[in-house]
Amino acid sequence: MRIVINGWFWEQIATGSGQYLASLAAWLAQAGPEHERIMVTPRGQKSSALTAGRGWQTVAAPTPFDGLSRNLAKLWFEQVAFPRACRRLHADVALVPYWGSPWWQPCPTVVTVHDVIPLLLPLYRGSPLQRAYTALVSRTARRAHAVLADSEAGRRDIIARLNIPPERVHAIHLAVDPGFSPVTDGEKLARVREKYALPDEAFLLYMGGFDARKNVARMLQGYAQVVKSETAHIHSVLSRGTGQGQETKLVVAGKLPGKDSAFMPDPAALAERLGIRDRVSFIGWVDEADKPALYSMALAALYLSAYEGFGLPVLEAMGCGCAVITASSPGMA
Repeated sequence: MRIVINGWFWEQIATGSGQYLASLAAWLAQAGPEHERIMVTPRGQKSSALTAGRGWQTVAAPTPFDGLSRNLAKLWFEQVAFPRACRRLHADVALVPYWGSPWWQPCPTVVTVHDVIPLLLPLYRGSPLQRAYTALVSRTARRAHAVLADSEAGRRDIIARLNIPPERVHAIHLAVDPGFSPVTDGEKLARVREKYALPDEAFLLYMGGFDARKNVARMLQGYAQVVKSETAHIHSVLSRGTGQGQETKLVVAGKLPGKDSAFMPDPAALAERLGIRDRVSFIGWVDEADKPALYSMALAALYLSAYEGFGLPVLEAMGCGCAVITASSPGMA
């Protein structure tokens, strides 16, 4: 069988869709080595060397908007270039690993819809053009042979919001990379601690995005209440394992918003207003290879998102032996 996959996000490892594509490509090469696998990528991506060792061929599909408009190039790639490539390559099945399948589908198409947040949360509906794009990909998903969801909660939302028959929607749960395991190498832990200027004592950790649904503002407000509490019980809980009298600090990892807004609140500004700026370390972007060490050193990982298609960071932290404080919200409960 010849499998052709949409590789738009191949080099975008900083995005969830890019990480999903990378892991899916590696898994397909192992799970079905007898199948022929071709990845269609935008022009200009350095994908050949990256995919060759994984048993994938690479085909570039240029668009008229390359170098002019990334949004228009992406739309053309999804709706024109990719399906044309599938027809030219005589694909037996097309895989689209994110919510962006084509209207014209020259072969059976499988699309992964990680979540339907723009249809659930008003703040995420975006501009008129973004809403038009959501309407388009909602319709194209209905035309797909099969739709994959990351969780049962996501599957239920897809069925309800996209009006797709349940028998065509399948929950395929995500899994953590094997690299997310406890780190016990003292030298590596020390190197990562120094690299990110981490507190000497154990700390609470948040590692994720800063858009409104992540609930980072509420996390900081809750942490501020704990900091200011004078009860012996709360103090003993926070000090457990960190040494008597030591304070448990909060480490916040991730690229901070450029400005404070309702959609993307600035956590550093909020920490200042709450009077806890000296207790919170904002360490910026964390390299993927360093994440297991951070989880291994943390007293607990905080992940209080109001909605996730899956909530993979929760499993990544648990894989490293880190306790998790999370919310009973869709995708994570």
